[in-house]
Amino acid sequence: MEETILNKSVLIEERHFPLKRAFDLLFSLFILTVAFPLFMTIAIFVRITSRGPAIYAHERVGRGGRMFRCFKFRSMYADSDKRLKELLANNAVMREEWEKSHKLKNDPRITPVGKFLRKTSLDELPQFLNVLKGDLSVVGPRPVVQAEVVRHFKDKAPKILSVRPGLTGLWQVSGRSNTTYSERIQLDEKYIDSQNIWLDLKLIFKTLPAMINRRGAY
Repeated sequence: MEETILNKSVLIEERHFPLKRAFDLLFSLFILTVAFPLFMTIAIFVRITSRGPAIYAHERVGRGGRMFRCFKFRSMYADSDKRLKELLANNAVMREEWEKSHKLKNDPRITPVGKFLRKTSLDELPQFLNVLKGDLSVVGPRPVVQAEVVRHFKDKAPKILSVRPGLTGLWQVSGRSNTTYSERIQLDEKYIDSQNIWLDLKLIFKTLPAMINRRGAY
């Protein structure tokens, strides 16, 4: 039985889009085929520059509130969880920053190679494997962790979790790290209310310039 984080009394009416799913499969197969040499090059650099596996799997919340393992190229040191715990316990400023956005602008857990991968979003390339599995869509709301759903989504959870989260979306091309959490949720809701294949294509074409211009992203 698939694990879900929401109380069984909370009804999530899952939305299904066959045309969107067909596009996801074809687009992901194309990207993974074309980018295979880049995929392997990144994996090698991650392995030889810091201890640990090339690909990191982190639990995220998917459609219907079901948990899935989201793949990324590892951009942090192997003991990042321990480092974060110690950092938040000893640094009040960073603890406040983390509680606001679940991100740190100057995160000491990130490796030198990881900083480049994050700034270019290349760390997310393995997530096309999640798209093939059906965990993610190419375009959709941000994939989040359980704590974010509990703390921030609240009554918005059934709506946002009614669709697959995506690799890119309105938030990803709308300032990303410079947006507040409430603004992120509003963008996710806006996408769900207006999503269609043409909007998805528009957001995909906007994603590359957004990646290139992420000088201040983290």
